[in-house]
Amino acid sequence: MDFLSLVLIAVGLAMDAFAVSICKGLAMKRPGPKAIIVVGLWFGFFQALMPLIGYYLGSSFYDYISDYDHWIAFILLAAIGLNMIREALSGEEEGVDDSIGFRTMLVLAVATSIDALAVGISLAMTGDDIVSSALLIGIVTFLISAVGVKIGSVFGDRFGQKAELVGGVILIIIGLKILLEHLGFL
Repeated sequence: MDFLSLVLIAVGLAMDAFAVSICKGLAMKRPGPKAIIVVGLWFGFFQALMPLIGYYLGSSFYDYISDYDHWIAFILLAAIGLNMIREALSGEEEGVDDSIGFRTMLVLAVATSIDALAVGISLAMTGDDIVSSALLIGIVTFLISAVGVKIGSVFGDRFGQKAELVGGVILIIIGLKILLEHLGFL
């Protein structure tokens, strides 16, 4: 596969992580460089890891989970989105540490990288170098996610709890989009 095609695949895979990163930025008052890097690293790492897993486990594993991978992504994103909405409506202040905590980021990173598993399987069939491909996907996702956090924080700083409410709704919409695409409605 040529480099441009791989970059386009990487950008496409990063779009869910970008949208979720914007939501994370919305929830943060003023994320510092550390928070931006942490979010980028979570999404970048898992977007790089999933193609490796898909590549090495092959299509038989994908056939096993393909019937319900969209449900997993939907449930994870909807749960996080509903929690964000609950927090926004309760008026509780959530600190940056909570919004980029281990459990939250693990769930979001896995949920947004499930499609990358299928990409790994397809890369195995093309015979492309999986290590350099996964590395490129991870780097692109890291950069796009970091930018997403910054974009979200600009709006979050201006709109506060309403922005967190919108962020929760966006996560639920992303989950629904994944579910409806896999069910053939979109």
